[in-house]
Amino acid sequence: MSGIDDIATASLLAANRIRDHVVRTPLERSAAFSDELQADVFFKLENLQTTGSFKLRGATNRLLTLSDDERARGCVAASSGNHGAAVACAMQALGVKGVVFVPEQTSTVKVDAIRSYGGDVRFFGSDGLDTERHARTFAIEHGMTYLSPYNDDQVIAGQGSCGAEIVEQLPDLDAIFIAVGGGGLISGVGSVLKKHNPGIRIYGCQPTASAVMTKSIEAGEILDIPSEPTLSDGTAGGIEEGSVTFPLNQAIVDEFVLVGEDEIAAAMRLYMQCERQVIEGAAGVAVAAMLASREKIRGQKVVAIICGGNISEQKLSQVQAGEW
Repeated sequence: MSGIDDIATASLLAANRIRDHVVRTPLERSAAFSDELQADVFFKLENLQTTGSFKLRGATNRLLTLSDDERARGCVAASSGNHGAAVACAMQALGVKGVVFVPEQTSTVKVDAIRSYGGDVRFFGSDGLDTERHARTFAIEHGMTYLSPYNDDQVIAGQGSCGAEIVEQLPDLDAIFIAVGGGGLISGVGSVLKKHNPGIRIYGCQPTASAVMTKSIEAGEILDIPSEPTLSDGTAGGIEEGSVTFPLNQAIVDEFVLVGEDEIAAAMRLYMQCERQVIEGAAGVAVAAMLASREKIRGQKVVAIICGGNISEQKLSQVQAGEW
C-alpha cells in the first residue's frame, strides 16, 4: 500500500471499521487563538479520545485487521507511552494478550495508563528506536505480531481516520499543523486531506531537541541521530530503518516547523489558559509551530491537532510555573 491514494482509501475504510471503538472527537473553533493569529483557528481535540490521545485509532484498526490465529498468538508493542496505552486498551477490549515495551525514561503517568488497561509493561532502552528494535526481535522470537507505533500501513490508516473526520467537520480548511515523531499521524491525516484537496498546506511540527524526521527529510534518508530531552516526549526518538512513513512524509509535508522548548512550554500555557484543557508536550509542539507561523496563516482557516493530553503532574507543574 503506502501511496497517498492507497493510504487515504484505507483510512476511510478504517474510519468505518473502528467507528464503534473510538470517540469521534470534536473540532472546535478557538476565539482566543483566532484573535491572536488573525486567522480562523480550530483545534481537533484528540486529547478527548479514549486513552487521552489519537493512538487508539491506529492500534484498534491494526488489531481488527489481524487474523484469528494472529490474535490468538498475541501482540507486542513498543511505545513512549501513548501507543502503549492505546494498544493495551484495544487488546483488553478485543480480548488479545500481549506485551508493551517502553523506554527506561518513560513518564510514570504513561506507564500507569498502560497498566490501567491491563498491559504487561516491560522497560528496555533509552531511545524509542532501541525499544522498537528490541520489541520486534521479541515478537519474532515468540511468534507474536509486532504492532508498530507508526511503521505499519494499517496503523497509519487508523490514524488517518482522524483526517476523515476533519474533512467532514471542516471541508474547506486551508492548512493544518500536526506534531511529528515517527510520522504515522501526519502520514494518515495528510493523505486523506491531500486527496480531498491537494492545496491544503500540511505543516509538520517537531521540537528542535528531537527533529529526526525533519533532518532525515533534508538529508534524503532516515538518519540515526540522538535526541535531547524534550517536553514533547511523545514525539521523541529515532525512526525505524525503512519506515513506510518516510516517503509518505516526503510526499505529504509541505513544510516542517521546528520549535524550541521555551516555545513549546509557552504554547502549552497559552492553550491551557485560553481553552481550559490540559495538553501534553507533543500537542504543545503543534500549537507552538502554529504560533511561529502566524505571518503565513493570517486570514486562513487553520487546524491544529491536539494529539494528546497525557502529562505527569510534575512536568505540568514545571510548565505552568515557567520552570521547564
